Amino acid sequence: MTTLYRLDDFNALGDEAFRTLARAFLAEHYPQALRNPPKRLHWDEIRCWYMTLSAQGWLAPGWPRTHGGMGLSAAKQLIYMEEFEQFGAARMPDHGIVLLGPLLIRYGSAAQQQEFLPKILSGEHIWCQGYSEPNAGSDLANVQTRAVLDDEHWVVNGQKIWTTLAQDADWIFMLVRTDPAARKQEGISFLLVPMDSPGVTVRPILNLEMQEEFCEVFFDDVRVPRENLVGEINKGWSMAKALLGFERIFLGSPRQSAHALERLKVLAHHVGCWTEPVFRDRYARLALDLADHKALYEHFADILRAGGQLGPDISFLKLHQGELYQRITELMLEIGGEAAAGLEPINGNRDLNPAGQFLAARASTIYGGASEVQRNILAKNVLGLPG
Repeated sequence: MTTLYRLDDFNALGDEAFRTLARAFLAEHYPQALRNPPKRLHWDEIRCWYMTLSAQGWLAPGWPRTHGGMGLSAAKQLIYMEEFEQFGAARMPDHGIVLLGPLLIRYGSAAQQQEFLPKILSGEHIWCQGYSEPNAGSDLANVQTRAVLDDEHWVVNGQKIWTTLAQDADWIFMLVRTDPAARKQEGISFLLVPMDSPGVTVRPILNLEMQEEFCEVFFDDVRVPRENLVGEINKGWSMAKALLGFERIFLGSPRQSAHALERLKVLAHHVGCWTEPVFRDRYARLALDLADHKALYEHFADILRAGGQLGPDISFLKLHQGELYQRITELMLEIGGEAAAGLEPINGNRDLNPAGQFLAARASTIYGGASEVQRNILAKNVLGLPG
């Protein structure tokens, strides 16, 4: 096993030294065939990389060392994220690492931490997230999936939707309504459910790219051990909200737009419009928008580097990134003409995939909180406008 990448304290390195280390790690260990994949990879496609990160101790950058993580500061976590994105590393089934792990470390019992955290690190448990429902997507606090206590078990009935890669998961962490009489944000609890429980049904959803990335999940009298509830009963909403800030900066990263702008340039050369003045003007406007977005991202990154907390204005980062990504891919589709009509890359070249990029960008203003929700957050919590 390579020991070069195992340090007692990564935070003792300077930022540039850690950045260099991360680049060397990726160059040595990442499978080249999986760089910049055109779609979200399933567990059987990405398992080798997950297990490599696990073996090298690089799987959970934000977890403390006492729980098997790298113990990175916020500043080092940003560098880790930036270098993995820049390298083109595929996103893994990371809900257990990015969302559930930190929540259990903060709110879970000692028994829950001992049971679940090591199995996330070993790849024994792959998790999915059960938040959205048919009538509780943008208004997430409106969840209606019920959990009723029956002696030593919770009995769960309801439905979740847009559950990413649920068909690959062993477990689902979910928001359930445990007090229907309470105000909607106050009657929600956080529950851990094995996917092989009797009464759990998973149905993949075919998306615009003809991929089965999302699923709907049904719960029909599913019995879950009482001890699988995390934290206090009816306090699940505040627990889930506590994790959204870092997710928003992750979703607001310039990576998607920067990658798309590079692909737009490649496509323009391919179709012969790179030197046309009208196109160059439109390209320059998008490039300037991307430069503005990178500056905005650095503003929020500096807050984390200084040990600060992200406020509601982080919604602007996610909002701006999704809409910029869509504008870039719309121009791809426009200049691609008939060659952009197919779902497959042009001439098999993954750098020339305008339709795939365009379709992937459609969801960027929906997942992680729709653009309308981000605008409402900014209006109410930043501008002080009435609800």
